[in-house]
Amino acid sequence: MNHVLSGLAANPALPSELVDRLIAVADGDLARDLAGREDLSHAQAVALFARDPDCGVPLAHAGRLTAADVDPVTRPDTALALLDEGSGNPDWARLFAGDPMSERREKLAACPGLPADVVDRLAADPDPGVVAELALWTTPETAARLAEHPHALVRRAVVCNEATPPDVLAALLTGEGLPPARHCRVCDREATPFTHDPECPRTDCDLGPGDSCDGSHESAVHGMRIAALGNPATPTEAAAGFADHPSVLLRLTLAAREDLPPQVCARLATDPVPGVRGDLAENPAIGEDVIRVLARDGDVSVRRGLARHPRVPFDVLTELARTAKVGATLAPRVAAATPAELADLARSPDPAARMLAAQHRDLPPGIRDALASDADAKVVKAVAPHPGLSEGQLRAMADRHGVRVLARVAANPGASPGLLEHLTRQAPPVPKALREVARHPNAPVEALLSCLADDRARPVAAAHPALPPAVIVDLLADPDRQVAEAAAANPSLPPAVMARLVTAADETRASAGRDVRRS
Repeated sequence: MNHVLSGLAANPALPSELVDRLIAVADGDLARDLAGREDLSHAQAVALFARDPDCGVPLAHAGRLTAADVDPVTRPDTALALLDEGSGNPDWARLFAGDPMSERREKLAACPGLPADVVDRLAADPDPGVVAELALWTTPETAARLAEHPHALVRRAVVCNEATPPDVLAALLTGEGLPPARHCRVCDREATPFTHDPECPRTDCDLGPGDSCDGSHESAVHGMRIAALGNPATPTEAAAGFADHPSVLLRLTLAAREDLPPQVCARLATDPVPGVRGDLAENPAIGEDVIRVLARDGDVSVRRGLARHPRVPFDVLTELARTAKVGATLAPRVAAATPAELADLARSPDPAARMLAAQHRDLPPGIRDALASDADAKVVKAVAPHPGLSEGQLRAMADRHGVRVLARVAANPGASPGLLEHLTRQAPPVPKALREVARHPNAPVEALLSCLADDRARPVAAAHPALPPAVIVDLLADPDRQVAEAAAANPSLPPAVMARLVTAADETRASAGRDVRRS
């Protein structure tokens, strides 16, 4: 019954009076399901919050509660959620800044628009985790001040903050111009020198595998450098000096920066680690010379990354489609192609090139129709979901290429009810096609009934509003919980049945109450 009520709570057609009745019996999962309803009124949100205060946080984040609805003393988490949304009472910030629980001060530190005195108090908090959370989101001025904090955890948060001034980021990256940190998470817990065992058996230990400190906080400094290289506000010239660093993680992070100078791109293109070359291959910073070097890379993951480069030449992309199997997704270069470029691809004698064009979903009609009649099944499969194809074209695809294209034909937004029913009559059935039909808005009753015979299509079909009400009602008792829940969420479920389900929940609650009183 619980999973049926969960589906019912999400049903967009559930009448408001039945929502009220569900709120009256809600707790736990059901309350959270109701909290996610987009049509929940303020009065209903307040009633739900009173019924199950644990759903206050999602209600606050969804804008369903106001400051007047929440007592920050009894429901601090909800009050902090309102502060995080910018709709809490500013006086609450001063209250939570002195909260004895560091977790609450940490949540407060992440909230926007904090009063200056609260920021100052949090910046001086004895718990470095609180200060680090502030450093992650604060203003440039406060970030610059916290860059000199004695704890490396705070400095790591400063370098993650894109508002931190570039000169401060450079200093934290290189270690020049700032006093060294005096503490890190490792030496806070252990006598140094110490290296954390990757197979550490302690369940209460939160150090990472291999974390170490010999007094120089080397693990913390390394993590700080990774974060600084990943921050686009870090100056290019400071970042570029790490192209030859022995740390693979630093080079990986550097390879993804979009401001790399040509000489650094050339250096990273010969990096011994495929992951570094792969990240570089997708980077818009690389020019055609580096692209052509990477196109000959022996590692297929590097070549697949290059196929996602926004300016990869078409001759290179076509070769990649053939050798690295990248034609099944729309490449950014193809998405940005001009009609003339798309026409050239579509006329190519190479089916890999035609398949690239076929992935585009805004093809001129002439190109679309030519690809729809292509002799290569992979090309037809790629173009089959394109809007604008006629029923005749879609049927011809299905008849000519059969099971290889049926699922993609079923995914076409213009597929007619008759065509969708035809696709479900294949012998033997094509499971992928059934799943596509089950979610298609044009699916007719007969096709949906066929989809119910497939285990993976069944829960999808159970949610389809075109199912007959009697079938939906029968599916409420399905042994598969996903199917029953989907049926309960189906907007075509008869209102009278919705009311019966809510009444049954009322009676269950009343019976449980009587049992408690007897005991």
